[in-house]
Amino acid sequence: MKSTFEVTDLFKSAFFLCMGARLDQVQVRNNGRRIATFLITGKDLDRHDRDYRSGRALVNPVQLRESLNHLRDVMFEKLRNQEGRRRDGDRAGGYRSSQAY
Repeated sequence: MKSTFEVTDLFKSAFFLCMGARLDQVQVRNNGRRIATFLITGKDLDRHDRDYRSGRALVNPVQLRESLNHLRDVMFEKLRNQEGRRRDGDRAGGYRSSQAY
């Protein structure tokens, strides 16, 4: 049975990808500090989650590294895009506080 998990743990998300799950979305929340949340969809995520938490999870280390790199790339791209939108909004008035007159 397919299910969707919302995960903030980068390593758990990478583990799920190694087990055949799919990254559906990355969301970034800002409540004092920025937190990335990964929406992961796949088969048997409940079982994989139990295995991960109990220490019974086994994965190919090269595949885990590749999954971690992929998640980091997607997460940092999302953060850069979000930061760019914020900066562009500051420029709307034509004045940059960092510029001296």
